[in-house]
Amino acid sequence: MAATAFTNPSSAAFAALFAKRIVVLDGAMGSLIQGYGLQEADFRGTRFTTHPHDLKGNNDLLSITRPDVITEIHSRYFAAGADLVETNTFNSTSISQADYRTESLVTEINTAAVACARAAALQAEAATPGRRCFVAGAVGPLNRTLSMSPDVNRPEYRAVVWPQVVAAYTEQIRALLAAGVDALLIETIFDTLNAKAALFATASLFEELGIRIPVMISVTITDASGRTLSGQTVAAFYHSVRHARPFSVGFNCALGAKDMRPYLEELAALAECHVTCYPNAGLPNAFGGYDEQPADTAAVLRDFAAQGWLNLVGGCCGTTPDHIAAIAAAVRDLPPRRTPALEPALRLSGLEPLVVE
Repeated sequence: MAATAFTNPSSAAFAALFAKRIVVLDGAMGSLIQGYGLQEADFRGTRFTTHPHDLKGNNDLLSITRPDVITEIHSRYFAAGADLVETNTFNSTSISQADYRTESLVTEINTAAVACARAAALQAEAATPGRRCFVAGAVGPLNRTLSMSPDVNRPEYRAVVWPQVVAAYTEQIRALLAAGVDALLIETIFDTLNAKAALFATASLFEELGIRIPVMISVTITDASGRTLSGQTVAAFYHSVRHARPFSVGFNCALGAKDMRPYLEELAALAECHVTCYPNAGLPNAFGGYDEQPADTAAVLRDFAAQGWLNLVGGCCGTTPDHIAAIAAAVRDLPPRRTPALEPALRLSGLEPLVVE
């Protein structure tokens, strides 16, 4: 695919970094928030003391009520060696925020989250003159799905429909763009149709606003079947999203790094863009925690990078600044993956890929 021109100078600098070396993403946000022992009063702050619904657990709202905590977490990841942090906006759409009756705050939540991340980036740059630190607007998968029914007795039923999902993503992404993110990261994708709604919203906004920044896509393989929750193989998923000219495609969440190996190798051979991997710290234990140590995660990702499969590494659930520091050190001397030159072909997808050569 042809190279894309970006309208934001910082996005251009971000893209240039990928040509030089393997880029380092941050780690988990939720795991670190839990470590602060925040209570209902922290989530409410002074502004939402009379809100009619419990707010504890709405981590995205902390960008408004406890920006000090969110900014500090971003700063810890930059200090660990991350080049890029994700905004605290995984659930910052009207559909997801409806669970807390805070859907009217979507624009404000996204704006505040970018401010927290940007403040940490500026602090890190000031501490090391010449360093560039970047902010990616995190766009999560939603807590509703377009492809599957939540009612086993009504397979035709959907909890949401396409226009609702597009509208929700459009509101979030518009706010992230207005706040000045360097890239968008559509992540933890389990339903390709939800992802396509996010990509449609993004493309529409780019056209409306006359801008373009890097769009990163990260999918979740849910188990050893090598498929997304909505049933697609790795190749079929890539064929489904390549029309959007993504800056990168990769994997995160669900599996630990070592279990991603065959899927990452497959994607690295067929992706005409950068390839990313930010796994969990292994599989969860019986208590829902993660036991994989930083050195173990880093060793697996170093092996992947040494195979020439990666352009960006980082961590997802259970990973900490210690994981990111170990990962950054592990890949520091390794070159980034080179994009393969593929023969032109008609590449289609259903649950399986179809290539007509």
